[in-house]
Amino acid sequence: MKIIDQMQKENIDTLLILNPNNINYLAGFMPSAASILVVKDEPVLLTNQMDMEDAILNSKIPVEELKPLKELKESLNGVIGLESSMNIQTFERLKKDAPFETKITGIVERMRSVKTNEELKNIEKALEIAEKAFKSTEFDDGKTENEIGAEIEYNMRLNGAKKASFDTIVASGKRSSLPHADVSMNKLERPIVIDWGALYNNYCSDTTRTIIETERHEEIFDIVLEAQKSAIAAIKPGVKACEVDKAARDVITEYGYGESFIHSTGHSVGLEVHESPSLSKRDETVIEKGMVLTVEPGIYLKDDFGVRIEDMVYVTNKGRVLNKIDAKINV
Repeated sequence: MKIIDQMQKENIDTLLILNPNNINYLAGFMPSAASILVVKDEPVLLTNQMDMEDAILNSKIPVEELKPLKELKESLNGVIGLESSMNIQTFERLKKDAPFETKITGIVERMRSVKTNEELKNIEKALEIAEKAFKSTEFDDGKTENEIGAEIEYNMRLNGAKKASFDTIVASGKRSSLPHADVSMNKLERPIVIDWGALYNNYCSDTTRTIIETERHEEIFDIVLEAQKSAIAAIKPGVKACEVDKAARDVITEYGYGESFIHSTGHSVGLEVHESPSLSKRDETVIEKGMVLTVEPGIYLKDDFGVRIEDMVYVTNKGRVLNKIDAKINV
């Protein structure tokens, strides 16, 4: 296994995986309850009776019944690699009187950041489903934000999604200046920011569109679109994530709206909707071929309105936009 080579480079004898998405990535099985993937020369997936039959049918790794933590600890020695996502309670129980050293590692997360061809196909299918659902949704003025969110999620399920990859955002009128607003029972006003995604075969899509109306909306929209295009043009192997963020941020700042761009430019997407790297000021991760990134600059004018445009980009020798629907929506 490729992961064994990475463990050897970090001088890790055994790797304990508890994060369900990391287990799914390595074993091909998504646990519904507590499970531990023990990675060493002969990896084994430890799971409880509730998941046992499903795991035996679907896991690429041999399956055994989950052991009490005390018994598992007694079988470990040397340097044990742990995920940074492990909760503190489990970490303290594991460390107490442990006959081994521990080391926090992001081996699996780094592997997940570069997608295989099969992963890319799943992401593209999730995106296809999400875009089809969006195009099937009618943004009638009499509808509420909540109704639009429900329609999009229902349409995604009809088109093959397991579920939405995150809670759909529909924020209209003044509420569009709230980047992560919950849907409300308010009737639609313009502009309308819609941020939505589908989960297909456990892989996520993530897209944002803003439906505008006035010349002022269009002025801000065009700035955001220019910033997004600048960031996408900056994406290529060898560039740092923070440099992509800067490409978008510089455009918005030049127009005088730097303080109104209040989040990072984007993030990686895969089994989770937010993965590493982040296209942010401080992330110096080097972009690699095979990454799938979102590019989502926005301008948020307090108590007035906001605009965000988000597309998914696959890294080849440059950034290839995966989305098919236009940035500007006329409805």
